[in-house]
Amino acid sequence: MHDLVLRGGEVHDGLGSPSVTADVAVSAGRVVAIGPSVGPARRVIDVAGLAVAPGFVDPHCHSDMVPVLPEAQPFKLLQGVTTEVNGNCGFSYAPVRERDIDVMSGYAGAPVTAGSFADYLAAMEAAGPTNHMATLVGHSTLRMAVVGWEPEMTDKALDEMCALAAEAFEAGACGLSSGLIYPPGSFGDTDELVALAKVAHRYGRPYTTHLRDEGAGLSEALDEAIEIARRARVALQVSHCKTAGPRNHGRAEMILERLRAARASGLDVRGDVYPYLAGGTTLSALLPPSALEGGVEALRARLSGDLSALRAAAEDPVPLRGTGLWRDTTPDGVLITTHADPSVVGRTLASLPGDPFTTACALIAADPSATMVITMMSEPDVRTLLADPLLGIGSDNGVPTGLEHPRTWGCFPHFLGAYVRDAALVPLPEAVRKITSANAVPFALHGRGTLLPGSYADITCFDPATISHPGTYTTPDTPPTGIPYVLLEGVPVVVEGAFTGERKGRILR
Repeated sequence: MHDLVLRGGEVHDGLGSPSVTADVAVSAGRVVAIGPSVGPARRVIDVAGLAVAPGFVDPHCHSDMVPVLPEAQPFKLLQGVTTEVNGNCGFSYAPVRERDIDVMSGYAGAPVTAGSFADYLAAMEAAGPTNHMATLVGHSTLRMAVVGWEPEMTDKALDEMCALAAEAFEAGACGLSSGLIYPPGSFGDTDELVALAKVAHRYGRPYTTHLRDEGAGLSEALDEAIEIARRARVALQVSHCKTAGPRNHGRAEMILERLRAARASGLDVRGDVYPYLAGGTTLSALLPPSALEGGVEALRARLSGDLSALRAAAEDPVPLRGTGLWRDTTPDGVLITTHADPSVVGRTLASLPGDPFTTACALIAADPSATMVITMMSEPDVRTLLADPLLGIGSDNGVPTGLEHPRTWGCFPHFLGAYVRDAALVPLPEAVRKITSANAVPFALHGRGTLLPGSYADITCFDPATISHPGTYTTPDTPPTGIPYVLLEGVPVVVEGAFTGERKGRILR
């Protein structure tokens, strides 16, 4: 007698194989049989006409502190995601020193406490995640813990960073991440990243990176990431692959050629991409890295003075080592999504009075943690990247409040609806692979991302004909459609499209 049987669905194994009409039997949290007749069960769910797939794996998330929010947050389960990889773009929320609590809480959108990586994982476990969570340790976080916001790095400080990284891997961090446009991580050089990646190598963990530049300096930034992976002998995951800014549109194939060449040379190189023309990040990312040296108060002091030199640096087309997204967008492409002044939320820089650059600087000075949705990409580039087999789909979501980017609530149904069903960009079995096993493999999430006997029974059942996300940049938190059932280790946590309220997620170490 099985615990549960999903009866009569179109079963996808997550490896790209054609689907088969079959029953799926689940017992003790695992898939135990798949076939035309699997025997009786205590509970049977009729899924005829639905695609039955491994639970979706999101390789690029910023849900690190979501479990401690006041209410359970099923925003990922409702779009079929059963496992998230957090700690991306160089920012994990451990190890954190007391002095950095305020700035880290601002980034997280939730209260952050000081402590070790082990302390963080234990706190998330106690809070009770709604889906499974694996977590990377962030280079920026390590740097902040040791030298704060100062650019200089001594050998002794680097040794301390490496020791903290080792502690995080011992505690269960699933890899090392960097966000090389964001201070303080942007102050680190290639040798510093190699030293930390060598620690990841000792533990068999990958290196994931938000490249140093996704616009004019994209080619050089890819070279750096590949050099780090080669010198440290680690697997490389290039985060949210894109070509940012109109001057760089049409270069998507260059990214893929670099990744393929690196793989041909023997490196394990992969990446992820989200199905949108806009990204989302801090408003301060519009400014060049020199503006952000020394931390928040130093930034405010610079923004209170003469802005002419800062404007010239922001508009300079020469590749920068770090932030500087002003040159890759337009004022009407910057939508304010969070700010201490609610009157500016939901408005573009172009719609606000005054000179847009001066306005942006004033907004950043008033709230350095303010965020934006920023349009930077072209549709042909996005489609090229989405279709390539080397890249999985990752949401790059934020905290599910306010005007966060719609990818937070709907990345995966948007991909499956707009790009797979409507645009026929890739066949459905390949699309399922790109949101399941392709994302589980880089992070060694064994038993997840596949639907085979012995796999964990993390399962998403969706209707290929109706799956969609109608959310927009101004109404992002609309529920997705076409996902009636989601299971976490055999427990139905989404039933008839609604969250059951059960927090059945686990912290994966």
